[in-house]
Amino acid sequence: MSEGVELKELKRRMDGAIAAFKHDIASLRTGRASANVLDPVTVEAYGSRMPLNQVANITVPEPRMLSVSVWDKSMVGAVDRAIRESNLGLNPIIDGQNLRIPLPELNEERRKSLVKVAHDYAEKSKVAVRHVRRDGMDGLKKAEKDGDIGQDESRAQSERVQKMTDEVISEIDRLLAEKEKEIMQV
Repeated sequence: MSEGVELKELKRRMDGAIAAFKHDIASLRTGRASANVLDPVTVEAYGSRMPLNQVANITVPEPRMLSVSVWDKSMVGAVDRAIRESNLGLNPIIDGQNLRIPLPELNEERRKSLVKVAHDYAEKSKVAVRHVRRDGMDGLKKAEKDGDIGQDESRAQSERVQKMTDEVISEIDRLLAEKEKEIMQV
């Protein structure tokens, strides 16, 4: 495992885990409206399931309101049904080709369940980072065994990989703490 390329590749993969975590927690609802809340919603459209943002435009006209403008008028019913069945606890109001979605105040129980989901996302991301770390360490052991690098170089590289892993995991923890604070804020 040469220092330049492989460490950069490990860092790229770890950064990918952070990006996936950021995307996951962005879809968690806080007290403020965000178009990302509807990311998990898929609509039965044209014979297949499609993400909501591929059949409609989602905007945030007010702090506690989402607006969904459906492009094809025949899809309004399907979009309404998909949002209601999404387990997000949202009840759209149909207004022509638009759906207005008031966001109810989050109660304490719902906030705690969202925090739990955020912790699950964080753990999933940490596991992904640890897998990347394991791949890097395995590569170092193999390179040392094959005689490509010496024991001292292997140890130094292992320490760099571990340091990188620790930094990424602490970044995930920091993002989680931020999101938890945002969710629990009344």
